[in-house]
Amino acid sequence: MTREPRRTIAQHADDALALVRPTPTAPVPLDAAVGSVLAADVVSALDAPPFDASAMDGYAVRSADVAGATTVSPVVLRVVGDVAAGDPGGAGPGPGEAVRIMTGAPVPAGADVVVPVERTSTGRFAPGATGGAPTTVAIHDASRRHVRPRGEDVRRGDVVVAAGVVLTARHVSVAAAAGHATVTVHRAPRVAVLSTGSELVAAGTAPGPGRIPDSNSVLLAASARAAGADVVRRGGVGDAAGALVTALDGVLAAFDGAAPDLLVSTGGVSAGAFDVVREVLDGATRAGTPWESAVTDARLVAVGMQPGKPQGLARWRGIPWLALPGNPVSAFVSFELFVRPALDRLRGVPEPRRALVGRVAGEGWPSPAGREQLVLVRHTAPDGTEVVPAGRAREPRPGETPTRGSGSHRVSALAHADAVAVVPADVTAVEPGDAVRVLLLD
Repeated sequence: MTREPRRTIAQHADDALALVRPTPTAPVPLDAAVGSVLAADVVSALDAPPFDASAMDGYAVRSADVAGATTVSPVVLRVVGDVAAGDPGGAGPGPGEAVRIMTGAPVPAGADVVVPVERTSTGRFAPGATGGAPTTVAIHDASRRHVRPRGEDVRRGDVVVAAGVVLTARHVSVAAAAGHATVTVHRAPRVAVLSTGSELVAAGTAPGPGRIPDSNSVLLAASARAAGADVVRRGGVGDAAGALVTALDGVLAAFDGAAPDLLVSTGGVSAGAFDVVREVLDGATRAGTPWESAVTDARLVAVGMQPGKPQGLARWRGIPWLALPGNPVSAFVSFELFVRPALDRLRGVPEPRRALVGRVAGEGWPSPAGREQLVLVRHTAPDGTEVVPAGRAREPRPGETPTRGSGSHRVSALAHADAVAVVPADVTAVEPGDAVRVLLLD
């Protein structure tokens, strides 16, 4: 296993991305495509509109017949037919004639103007069939065409949705309008989440002495699902190498017999005597361990960040494995910085790295020299430009010093944060009014 000098966040993010490749692609129905990443351009199979269409309810007429028509000097035409939306079109008006037409209906041959019903003697159309239709109509104003020409919006062969976008309802609507029932997308990544620690009990279980609820596996599994992955969660793996090996092998076929695309674990990567992930990764270079051949490309690294310094990555039987630290805030920011971009690459997002945006610190806080600091923050200003550290500020008990929720174990900050401030390694204090860069949370 490789141990290296301290890495930057950017370097470790690059290493995490290098482990994964986009998932295979397949056509899926439009109803199932929202949230997936489009793998191939959607090319229109149709002109849109597919024919010259009426933009108004009114009368289709020949412009030569209605030139100069006004309220004072209307032109009277004979009504010879009707065209509704969905009709094939039919015969058009001849000289001195008009055809009733509804919005979206094909403009009949010979007509080149649609006069809105409000600008005629009819005033409005009564609901129902054509029995009460007038036999003549006076045209008061034909100064605008009110015709949507064929192909005005899209021409057959145009790219209407480009590959690489995360599909929304708007995109699949455009694909449907362009003549498609399916789109080609990347398969959702299959992610197995494991939390390690003999102190963990399942959420909702009374912890007992020395035990704590397993919130990390719930956090990471939910985060991965929200990022578009299919997830299997295995929480509370004990601090024994054999237990972790069994759990890792157990999730390899957890997706109906299919292998996961990514393993994500939390805990056990630091320097403690019972840090089980470190023990298993160390076993990749120790002859005689039962799992010696299972681990490849193993690396335990110190990343210059606070929190989240100890990180690991490897392949377990060929499956990429990102090993995160166990403190809740450390696990969360590690997911946002390293796991989420890896998931985006698996999903086929062309640029998986997330951009930081500028904000202003509403209050100050200290920052460690030599490490990039990651602070859970929340927006406070109405214009959305000011942030302050997140975390529930409770009244201190007698003898306590007031604190904010900035430690890596302070889970309350997760409930209040809507961004992560990234403070450069050469900054030792953030002062009120300082410019800060933040990673926005979904």
